[in-house]
Amino acid sequence: MIAVITGDIINSQQADTEVWITRLKNLLQHWGSAPDAWEIYRGDEFQLKCGIDDAFWRFLAIKSLIRSQENLDVRIAIGIGEENYSAEKITESNGTAYIHSGRLLDELKKDGCTVAVKTSSDSVNRDLNILLKWSSKDFDSWTVATAEIIHEMIMNNTSTQEDLARKFAISQSSVSQRLKRAHYDLIVETNQYFKKKIAEL
Repeated sequence: MIAVITGDIINSQQADTEVWITRLKNLLQHWGSAPDAWEIYRGDEFQLKCGIDDAFWRFLAIKSLIRSQENLDVRIAIGIGEENYSAEKITESNGTAYIHSGRLLDELKKDGCTVAVKTSSDSVNRDLNILLKWSSKDFDSWTVATAEIIHEMIMNNTSTQEDLARKFAISQSSVSQRLKRAHYDLIVETNQYFKKKIAEL
């Protein structure tokens, strides 16, 4: 089984494309090479293939990267399933993971949610999507400053609060406050729960 993350940038026309697309490409390149592992297409849509244990954390890395830029957000569909055909370009590959992810993104555009997951199990879908709906209340309201801190923690989980304070030229107490406001400890627990539920498939 694999995870396929399909997403699109919300309000992409209201931001400097060169800035966000360069940052997104740099992030995706961190996880693999284009176009077999990831691809950006139709201007502001993208797709990424990853292991099922990495899916939630990579969603958060992308979410925090995009939210760290003014007026931007991202809509993400996580499809969990099989890959029956692997092409040179990810957008030409096929299998249930791709079908779940692509169709789910279309559904998200209609219902206004910013993240959801689809697997072959109705009970896993129900449990994880209730969790994601609640979590999104926080994720969707991250300020630029909070998103920056969260992104750094996700990408460098050995960073201390002192490291972050130096990087962002703020006090350690400010770092602590931002992490508390973002409920970072709960985010880590949510990632563990996500992995546990996916392991039931």
